[in-house]
Amino acid sequence: MRAIVYPGNVTGEQLAPASKSSMQRACAAALLHIGKTTILNPGHSNDDLAAIDVIQKLGATVEQTPSALNIISKGVNPIGTEMNCGESGLGIRMFSPIAAMSSASILIQGAGSLLKRPMHFFDTIFPQLGIKINSQKGFLPITIQGPLEPASITVDGSLSSQFLTGLLMAYAASNAQGSVIHVVDLKSKPYIDLTLAVLNAFGWKIKHANYESFEFLPHDPIAAQIEYTVEGDWSGAAFLLVAGAIAGPIKVKGLQLNSTQADKAVMQALENANASIEIAEDGILIGPSLKGNGLVAFEFDATDCPDLFPPLVALAAQCEGVTEIKGVSRLAHKESDRGITLQNEFAKLGINITLEGDIMKIFGGTGIQSNTVSSNHDHRIAMACGVAALKANGPVEIIDAESINKSYTDFFEHLVHLGIKVQLQ
Repeated sequence: MRAIVYPGNVTGEQLAPASKSSMQRACAAALLHIGKTTILNPGHSNDDLAAIDVIQKLGATVEQTPSALNIISKGVNPIGTEMNCGESGLGIRMFSPIAAMSSASILIQGAGSLLKRPMHFFDTIFPQLGIKINSQKGFLPITIQGPLEPASITVDGSLSSQFLTGLLMAYAASNAQGSVIHVVDLKSKPYIDLTLAVLNAFGWKIKHANYESFEFLPHDPIAAQIEYTVEGDWSGAAFLLVAGAIAGPIKVKGLQLNSTQADKAVMQALENANASIEIAEDGILIGPSLKGNGLVAFEFDATDCPDLFPPLVALAAQCEGVTEIKGVSRLAHKESDRGITLQNEFAKLGINITLEGDIMKIFGGTGIQSNTVSSNHDHRIAMACGVAALKANGPVEIIDAESINKSYTDFFEHLVHLGIKVQLQ
């Protein structure tokens, strides 16, 4: 699919999409919960749909209604010999330890960019937990066979916190009291806060010491029926907020200001860039600077929230001066090599980006040029280019724009709702 986004101003209100980080974790917890779980405000991105498919493959019964998912589970009881996580990095890393709670042999598949993303973590850790594993030299597909035997182990948290999320969930549901997971150099700590919040909502108790060790505590019996509401997605809403800052004002609704989501940090970046921000009871009103100086270059550390790079590049392109964003090392193993991809695609739009070690520099305020860009099959690149197009000197055509379906299926529809002309071909 090709999307042609025309420049213009955004206006009105928009409800943030459902958080796929929250949604996928809720699906995993619902599978582990013996009883009935009702998930309210469920997401419908490709990653969300992959998670729903996986929990059904692992034994859960799912009933969809217009506003909720009803999930009935007796725990992990695979109904077949294979599961497919689509292109979801969280899905593969979270559900693999959970699937290994069963004694069944399971072939774990993925698609697209997931086939190129390293899974060496499992080769190292699974044998320590009594799990047999056969991978393609650390890549998919992999075959595993449990059951997982919780034990005190030390894991490397530098590549992704998603591996730890899966272990925390599997351990919690395995009554792993007495076992301790020690973690070295954990990145993206807010995502672990989200995992712990979901587990706590279901009744499991875990405490940590400065994110360096995680201990599983006794808990009251888990309720037979649990209701969980998926919160708004700060990752997807970051693009709406940036759109408002450069071409608004708009009001973005449905976000929790006390969220544990890492990408809530976008608010600090927007404030640093001199955007106008007003917190209302029913949403966030955001627009260009009202201070007379316009948007200005900013410094931001995205090490713990690397998914913010794409929307922040779109923001920085409109800021006078040189913006510096730290955390480039976290971008290599995303849907694309995002540092290089952002550099290449924004160059087509007239924006100079340099990569200097772990620092990305964006030379903003030079104007966005009408051109054709490619998403490189990366949902966040497609959305970043779509937002940048709002201030271009003509339409911006985005190739492989269907990549947005991975996380934010309604992105272009929401731009149209806010007053932007978009043609989909």
